[in-house]
Amino acid sequence: MATPGFCRDCLTDVPDGTARCHACKSPRLLRHAALDDLSIAHVDCDAFYATIEKRDNPDLKDKPVAVGGSTRGVVAAACYVARTYGIRSAMPMFEAKRRCPHLVVVKPDMAKYVAVGRDIRQMMLDLTPQVEPLSIDEAFLDLAGTARLHGLSVAKVLARFAKAVEQRHRITVSIGLAPNKFLAKIASDLDKPRGFAALSADEAPGFLAPKPVGFIYGVGKVTAERLQAAGYKTIADLQRTDRTDLMRHYGEEGLRLSRLAFGLDDRKVEPERETKSVSSETTFDRDIDDFRPLERILWQQCERVSARLKAHGLAGTTVTLKLKSADFKIRTRARALSHPTQMANLIFAAGRDLLEAETTGTKFRLLGIGLSQLSEAAGDDLTDLLNRRSAGAELAVDRLRAKFGRNAVVKGLSLDDE
Repeated sequence: MATPGFCRDCLTDVPDGTARCHACKSPRLLRHAALDDLSIAHVDCDAFYATIEKRDNPDLKDKPVAVGGSTRGVVAAACYVARTYGIRSAMPMFEAKRRCPHLVVVKPDMAKYVAVGRDIRQMMLDLTPQVEPLSIDEAFLDLAGTARLHGLSVAKVLARFAKAVEQRHRITVSIGLAPNKFLAKIASDLDKPRGFAALSADEAPGFLAPKPVGFIYGVGKVTAERLQAAGYKTIADLQRTDRTDLMRHYGEEGLRLSRLAFGLDDRKVEPERETKSVSSETTFDRDIDDFRPLERILWQQCERVSARLKAHGLAGTTVTLKLKSADFKIRTRARALSHPTQMANLIFAAGRDLLEAETTGTKFRLLGIGLSQLSEAAGDDLTDLLNRRSAGAELAVDRLRAKFGRNAVVKGLSLDDE
């Protein structure tokens, strides 16, 4: 049976056994048995910040480049040349320079990155309204049912999109195509940079089996160590364990691990909508009057709010704290910031002050934090001298989490007291 395939450069169909496109002679071919059945894509711009800087300064083309702070700062992004020296996001800049003395360090220009990211986002929306941003430079797309609209298969539409991004912005993207978000995210990492890979439901269990348990998104270092101590070293170990046993030991997380171990993921692509404010709130299992646990919950909420702001390229100037007491009375307190922000640390600093003033013995059943007066992010966090280093570190951590899961880097404040 013939395996569907085509040339990623000119979109010409290619027969089995062909090493190059017979029409344009390109070796960039994509083949997969399930190619015509897959519709969920993960699109990720390759080394986004660093690639844009190289685009705008041809002298940097073949040099190792890191975007970030000075010697006392951290790496926010590293080009692929720099990565060959072991340089990674969130690495202290002095360590990056130690590994690569001729490293070129470029200060971040968030306004420029946001402008490019927003235009690429619009190009995605021209393909389908089902676009879920994950950050300024990556998103999930659901292209089910769009083949008739575009007159091309989903895979060819995505290949044409990748070529259009290169021509329009002179940067590259990598694409993963799969039946769900989990597998699409994995596939987009298989052929970087400028890659395009497909991963089907049928091949997922075998592909995942030899991977370490930390390969599953959301399984950070601490969780992976706990699973390994319990005998779950590889995903195959999870696959061999009865789902009810995993649920008995790990509850809902056990169910999630069991499903993802086989490549099963029923999360929908959630399209972005016009946003006037971004907020997060939590109702507690029991009423809380102590500042410390409230502070810890507040930080977790600030991280959620910040992640959504960054994904949408937004920043805001008004922080609002919401509290609901045990007798269901609601308190709201607000504070204006000196400049628009999307950083968790700055949102938390304002929210923490508001919370501290309200924690005087009252028992609360709900806590929420939000940011309003939103506008397009223009890099204010990185131009403010007092906050630039902290903002650079936070952006570097964001990129680590985007690659390895939210638990890859955990702030001590978010952990339960032992």
